[in-house]
Amino acid sequence: MSESQLNGDLARADIVRLIPALRAFARTFCRNPTDADDLVQETLMKALANLDKFEPGTKLKSWLFTIMRNTFYTRAKVLGREAPGIEENVSGDTAVAASQEMAARAREVQRALQKLPPHYREVLTLVAILGESYETAAEICDCAVGTVKSRLNRARHQILQELGEETT
Repeated sequence: MSESQLNGDLARADIVRLIPALRAFARTFCRNPTDADDLVQETLMKALANLDKFEPGTKLKSWLFTIMRNTFYTRAKVLGREAPGIEENVSGDTAVAASQEMAARAREVQRALQKLPPHYREVLTLVAILGESYETAAEICDCAVGTVKSRLNRARHQILQELGEETT
């Protein structure tokens, strides 16, 4: 057995021992465990294919980590160049819905809230938005629990009517 074969076999054994460290390092790049495992696998394939380029006497762990980091950044560049909106997106990233409709809807709701009488708006904010109990809202508004419930019901109906969503 030649010295280069012996060094290659030792390096392969060291690579196997370093797999847990590679997996931990991959998790710093990828939140998804499957993506991290894919990154480790690709790193190992590149390392084994280029084992002849590893210089004995240098740190194998650093060499592997460098391969992993470069592999990750190369992937990121490729994903950045993918055209958005392709039906079969290779990266698996989903398209982000346009936010204009949500922003317009939020403005409509805000206007509807402003049109409510102050005592309805106060109860709606306390119970529906802040999550306070009816009892706490009654204490804050200095009224009976039944009054809070009726104001809340009327406020909800008025909001739905203002938004054109009330079904009668």
